[in-house]
Amino acid sequence: MLRIGNYAFESRLLLGTGKFSDLEVQSKAVEASGTEVLTFAVRRLNLEDRHKQHFLDTLDLKKYTLLPNTAGASTAEEAVRIAELARASGLCDMIKVEVIGDGITLLPDPIETYKACEILLEKGFTVLPYISDDVILAKRLQLLGVHAVMPGASPIGAGRGIINPYNLEIIIEQAVVPVIVDAGLRAPKDAAHALELGADGVLLNTAVSGSGDPVKMAKAMRMGVEAGRLAYEAGMIPVKRYAAASSPAEGMVHT
Repeated sequence: MLRIGNYAFESRLLLGTGKFSDLEVQSKAVEASGTEVLTFAVRRLNLEDRHKQHFLDTLDLKKYTLLPNTAGASTAEEAVRIAELARASGLCDMIKVEVIGDGITLLPDPIETYKACEILLEKGFTVLPYISDDVILAKRLQLLGVHAVMPGASPIGAGRGIINPYNLEIIIEQAVVPVIVDAGLRAPKDAAHALELGADGVLLNTAVSGSGDPVKMAKAMRMGVEAGRLAYEAGMIPVKRYAAASSPAEGMVHT
């Protein structure tokens, strides 16, 4: 069970809704993923004209919890304004805080992210900040009171997988809130790897929507997440420097 603030979910896969070729493919991929949480950029919604069809219209929203994000924000003030707009529209009180600090790498701005989280917590939001794999920032945000941390595996949309498993492991080891690995994943093995390390979940978008068959990839990612979590719970054998025989030596017949 994945618990974030007052919310609880069976699925550990959170799915973004951007970049799908059409709404039918998106709807089928969402179903195949088994996700219970859908994230989207508030700026993609036309909140002034709710009669226009948009990417949420083909989904049975009673089955999902919406996780608006502040994509497009470059300052704390912008992120807070977007979050308040989402809550005022009745979308959800959960917010993924995304404040981009660099237009090339799309890495998050740690200072503006921290400022935004501080303000949003004071306003009563359930706050999930997207951060780089910065161990100290993850700790500082948890001390501040955020409800989850979302370290990137590698830059958004890069598909490079987990480029710094050491940092992720340290963040996970010291975490007192859920750790959801976000951004940069490409293959089901990446999702499995994140869960094997002990992450509580992953958030995917481009890895699914940008694949050749988003519906199949959504299902594959779902299976990767489930496999990784099972492996983590089962406990994997320690890595050894030398070989270790599979059969015990005791009782063997010597010739």
